[in-house]
Amino acid sequence: MSKGNAVIGQSGGPTSVINQSLVGVVQELRKLGHVDQILGARHGVRGIVEDKYIKLNNAPDELLERIAATPAAALGSSRDKPDQVYCEKIFANFAKNNVRYFFYIGGNDSADTARIVSELAQQAKHDLTVFHIPKTIDNDLRVHDHTPGYGSAARYVAFATIGDDYDNKSLPGIKVNIIMGRNAGFLTAATALARKYETDGPHLIYVPEIPLAADHFLADVDRVYSKLGRCIVSMSEGASAPDGKTWSEKLNEKVEADMHGNIQLSGTGALGDFMSDFIKKNLKTAGGKKLRVRADTFGYPQRSFFGCVSETDAIEARTVGRKAAQYCSKSENNTGGSICMTRAAGSVYAVEYHLEPLQNVARLTKHMPAEFIQNGNDVTKAFIDYVTPLVGSIPNRGSLEELKG
Repeated sequence: MSKGNAVIGQSGGPTSVINQSLVGVVQELRKLGHVDQILGARHGVRGIVEDKYIKLNNAPDELLERIAATPAAALGSSRDKPDQVYCEKIFANFAKNNVRYFFYIGGNDSADTARIVSELAQQAKHDLTVFHIPKTIDNDLRVHDHTPGYGSAARYVAFATIGDDYDNKSLPGIKVNIIMGRNAGFLTAATALARKYETDGPHLIYVPEIPLAADHFLADVDRVYSKLGRCIVSMSEGASAPDGKTWSEKLNEKVEADMHGNIQLSGTGALGDFMSDFIKKNLKTAGGKKLRVRADTFGYPQRSFFGCVSETDAIEARTVGRKAAQYCSKSENNTGGSICMTRAAGSVYAVEYHLEPLQNVARLTKHMPAEFIQNGNDVTKAFIDYVTPLVGSIPNRGSLEELKG
């Protein structure tokens, strides 16, 4: 095994626990001692080509622990997608800095970047081993049971929905909440954890996996409102119409896209505003009473909300970083990969870790399985059983409804 320096980068949308993985790599590399310098690339691969590094070997553990508990990417993030020319600049910098090991923390697109760099390095016969360390609040990495970052984001949207539901009980009306999730509905589905009492919201949950027709949406809202006098809706930003296009695409003629081809769905309230206006214009109440309809887009706080971290999520995020360093110390013939978590069989929650080939994780996304979705507007008990240990316990609350009877 060739001894040299290691580079760590962070990429894609930040999370509440992405720095746990960074610290896990740093501390384990220092413990194992099989690399010389540990370099943190500022803003992912862009920092590599611009030769912008932070030396991490001598970072005090006390500082690292504070960074681990701090949300978002401490090194800065990037959405750059390297091509042949970009990779040649990366390899030139790696040669200059004697880099033999590259750790990239991120989601689907980051795994694809790691794959591209790894494959081109092998073709050019560069002595480089590449590891992808998973993170994404979307929870949509193939092969992985779940991903670091998801549990904390799911905890946030569940807590936010609890508060929003009680607000809606106080001043009844119809409320539409737009949740992150481009291609997979795992995060939106997690709002179901907000329910305790039979009448609790969210009353309707819409995920990208099931196309949503406008008339069906209106009928669902009408049914709930007619029964309860109020309705809370959780809808994925990637919710699609029957023609296959997302509702967000249909509402925006000029949509922005990043270097990986992903259109911008977050950062705009267009979908929520459209659904709210659609309800106001088309849902009629007895006596013509004016409906109270509101919409919110949860937006970027879902990714890096401070103080709402799942303990399980934090532990696992640290562990995948440590595992990457451990696999690195055993790597032979430049064999890298993605650090994958699978759920161990049994009634008690536990995970197992293994190294998965990069090409099995890169680019394509994992969707919510059919057994997690109910009637196109809700989730099943199987999903609740799946997500509960990732989110952790939810504080208890009370309602005067308990006095009935």
